[in-house]
Amino acid sequence: MRIAQIAPLHEAVPPKLYGGTERVVSFLTEELVNLGHDVTLFASGDSVTSAELNACWPRALRLDPAIRDPIAPHMLMMEQVARRIDEFDVLHFHMDYWPFTYFSRQKVPFVTTLHGRLDLPELQPVFSAFDQAPVVSISDSQRRPLPQPNYVRTVHHGLPINLLTPQPGPRDYLAFLGRICPEKGVDKAIRIARACGIKLKIAAKVDVVDVEYFDKKIRPLLGDGVELIGEINDSQKPAFLSGAIGLLMPIDWPEPFGLVMIEAMACGTPVIAFNRGSVPEIIEDGRTGFIVEDETSAISAVGRLGETSPERVRSRFETRFTARRMANDYLSVYRQLAHQTRPTLRIVAGE
Repeated sequence: MRIAQIAPLHEAVPPKLYGGTERVVSFLTEELVNLGHDVTLFASGDSVTSAELNACWPRALRLDPAIRDPIAPHMLMMEQVARRIDEFDVLHFHMDYWPFTYFSRQKVPFVTTLHGRLDLPELQPVFSAFDQAPVVSISDSQRRPLPQPNYVRTVHHGLPINLLTPQPGPRDYLAFLGRICPEKGVDKAIRIARACGIKLKIAAKVDVVDVEYFDKKIRPLLGDGVELIGEINDSQKPAFLSGAIGLLMPIDWPEPFGLVMIEAMACGTPVIAFNRGSVPEIIEDGRTGFIVEDETSAISAVGRLGETSPERVRSRFETRFTARRMANDYLSVYRQLAHQTRPTLRIVAGE
């Protein structure tokens, strides 16, 4: 198939460091190429891909301090996709509702993967107005606050099978990976680790909007067995995750997927996660980790981590969360859309 992948411009594909959506777009694009498909990636010019790269902006917007209006580069990208639309059998957007107005009126099928949270009230009238636009959810739980879109499938994320693998050596600390912000629960992870008397290593970024939170709430808790490593890339993750007896994910928000969970599983590391959002879909309780309700039950679960094994956790990753499985799921979506008759566009005015 001739497939267009359209990524946000905030990060390169793949991102240099943190960046969930762009990382998934990269994994999917490369796997589709490996499967023999003709793929064009619309992304920032500093992206690296074996597909054809249509560079829509010279570099990732996060790395360009001169950018004050991030909408302008994205508008330019939409126009570039529109001018090449007849070259493709399907368009796959990773930009929420951006494509709905124009591409719902075109003959070439498109689909949008919804990567973010859907519990924002301002999304309700948008998705009600475009209730025929085909979308993919990344977990079933992601759909709950927004039932009206035309969901064609849930496709869980996947990783290249050999990107992250278990590394030899001792496992003697708890790990936290991702981003330092209130909803990710770093303060809870610190309290859990201290209550268990186990070291905690934190590999995470701090966004500008969260600097005050970090300075007031997290920085005073560092030290005394709690180490902040900072942001790490994919090449650093195997050693970091393989050295941990478990990954702590004490989230306090409806996580749409949680890529860090399957990154840990790829390294044979079980996950202790709060029962929020997608967690029950990703973690098999007692097999690849433990699903808990609060800090007290998380502390208890740390004592049960020995009931799992790196080999079993890794095996479940290989069965459920590879990029090959993800690519095949999306190919099924593309073929379904390609054989459907496009409905006449009906836009419902917002109330």
